[in-house]
This record gives sequence, C-alpha cells and structure tokens, in this order.
Amino acid sequence: MAAPSSFFQRIVQGSLVLQIAIGIVLGLGVGAWLPELASNVAILGDFFVKALKAVAPILVFVLVLSSLANHQQGQATHMRPIILLYVIGTVAAALVAVSLSFAFPVSLSLAINESSLAPPQGIGEVLETVLFKMVDNPINAIASGNFIGILVWAIGLGLAFRRASDNTRAFLQQSADAVTVLVKFVIRLAPLGIFGLVSHAIASTGFEALAEYGQLLGVLLSAMLIIALLVNPLIVFIKTRRNPYPLVLTCLRESGITAFFTRSSAANIPVNLNLCEKLKLHEDTYSVSIPLGATINMAGAAITITVLSLAAVNTLGIEVDLLTALLLSVVAAISACGASGVAGGSLLLIPLACGLFGIDNDVAMQVVAVGFIIGVVQDSAETALNSSTDVVFTAAAEGRWGED
Repeated sequence: MAAPSSFFQRIVQGSLVLQIAIGIVLGLGVGAWLPELASNVAILGDFFVKALKAVAPILVFVLVLSSLANHQQGQATHMRPIILLYVIGTVAAALVAVSLSFAFPVSLSLAINESSLAPPQGIGEVLETVLFKMVDNPINAIASGNFIGILVWAIGLGLAFRRASDNTRAFLQQSADAVTVLVKFVIRLAPLGIFGLVSHAIASTGFEALAEYGQLLGVLLSAMLIIALLVNPLIVFIKTRRNPYPLVLTCLRESGITAFFTRSSAANIPVNLNLCEKLKLHEDTYSVSIPLGATINMAGAAITITVLSLAAVNTLGIEVDLLTALLLSVVAAISACGASGVAGGSLLLIPLACGLFGIDNDVAMQVVAVGFIIGVVQDSAETALNSSTDVVFTAAAEGRWGED
C-alpha cells in the first residue's frame, strides 16, 4: 500500500515545470498521431479552464481585500523612492509590451462566440464600460467574473477593514492563505489540462498552433529583455548618474538565474537579501524593500497581462486607439501589483484587462490557458525579471552599491 502513496506523493511534490513540459510533449504526440484520442482527452483541457474560471474571481477578491486590510499605515513612508521606481518600472514595462504588440501583432486560435462580443468603439465607451463595471453588485461581480467590479469592492472593503480588530484582520489573511492553497491545487492540474489543450489544438489546427505560440512567446520575451537590459538601466542611470550595467548584470546573474528556476519571487527573497548584503546596501532599507518588491514590483507580470490581452484583442479584430492602449498600460500595471505569488498567478488577471474591451470571460480564460501552455518559459522569465529588479531598484534608490 505504501508504493502507490509514495508514487502519488512524488507526482504532487515533483517539478511542475517538468510535468508541464511532459504534458506538452505528450500532447504533441497524441494530437499529431492519435487525433481521435485527442478529441476524447480534450475534456481535460476544458476541465482545467473551468477550474481556472471558478477560482480566479475569488482569488483576486480575497488577496486584495486581505492585503489592504492588513497594511499598517505609515509602514512604508521611508520607502517612497523605491516604491516610485517600482511603479515607474511596472508602467514602463506595460508600455513596452503595448508597443511590441502593436509592432508585431499576434492572433490566437480561440473558440469565439460572436454573439457574446461587444467591442468598444473608442476611449469613451471603454471608460463607460469601466464605470458601470465598477458599481456592479459584488456577488454578481464574483459570479460573472467582472474583475473590475471585484477590484473596486475589494479595495473599498480592504480600506474599511483596516479599522477592524486584529482577530478579524487575521481571519482575512487566513482566508487569503486558504484560497491560495486552492489555487495551488488548481495549478497542479496544469500538466493534465495542458496535455488536453495541446492535444486538441494540434489535432484541430495542426502545428500552426505551435508557430502561433512561438510568436507570442517571442513578443513576451523580447519585451522582458528590453526592460531588463535597456529600460531598467536607463532608470538607474537617471536616478544615480552612474554606469548601471555592473549592477544590472550582477542582479540578473545572482538573482535572476535562481528566480528563473524557482519561478517564485517569494522563494527568491533570501537570495535577494543576501545579494543586497553583498552589495553593501543598508539593511534597514532592503529588509523592507525586498519583501515589498516581491509583492508589488511586477514588470514581468505587466508585460504578460498586456501582451496576452492584446493577443485576444487582435484575434477578435477589435480596433485599439492610442488612449485605450495607454489605459490598458495603467490597468495592466495596477493588476500586476496584485498578481498572486503562485506560479502563473499573473495569468489569472488577464480577464481583468480583457474586460476593458468587452471580451467575454470564456474567451479571456482560453487566453489564460494559452498562457499556461507557454508558461514553462514565460513564467520563469517573468519571475527572473521581477525578482532581479527588486535589488536593482533598491540599490538605485540608495544611489550606492558596493560601497562601505
């Protein structure tokens, strides 16, 4: 009896990246050589997408609510320069992602219900949509996947609960932790779900789907490289008037590489703290800024949300003007700051950005599923960018590194 239990435990505790890679390879084989079987295992992909749709709204609600309720007023007043750099870097990442998406538009193979689409006609209609989504009934917002309404209610209640008792705020934090556990369980289903999705995609569209995903991944990684090697160094130079590349390359080497494989900004916090000590930064600064950055400094997440949302927009043939693109950049930057710390957490916020364009939640969650297919590389690169940038901006805010 111990052998099956041990086998199951190894699967549950095994590398999710490796399991997803195996799921992709098996999906390719089944889709190419056993198309009839692919149609049967497609239910695994549908189940995975349904599970994501079920957990995403409540996840966003409880995480934002708990975060605001448990924030201590005045805690980060001395962190303003670092927070400002975090904000600038995240917004810049979203703008770069918009620019590359316009320059190299990507379309996806999605199951589209034309009757469910209501493309906006311009910035006025987008703002009107946002306004009415903001005042949606909170229960309906969660039930219908109205992420804009969910955010508004979570922010409002989070601010109100700041005056609650310690026990109440502790309960909110425990609720957020419990939902995160459920999310982790859903994420563990990703290999099976991706196996079903890839099998069905290859059987239905052939290897055109792979070329399509390759182009999408190329845009994502290009945007992240531009931020890491051009935009971040420029921000550091403007702030410090020093050559930024020794700092940037050191952070990428000593923080980014480990974050790439751990795929968790939280897990990489000890690495970053050790790196800050090696750079001789002030402990009273980096002991706060590094954990904070693991929560709100999400340039990679902003890129993921923006590129995948605009891929959905291009697929549906929705026209996007400049003002709407700028609004998307702001929304993506704000959404990225609330991304869950679990692997693939930023993908669950894509429906929020898609909501700006009247895109049906069913279509948006298909885009999320595509994100999980390429997530073996995308999420690793995203985490590497996010985590290494925490140290870069902490050092830049102090204006010194490697000094006594």
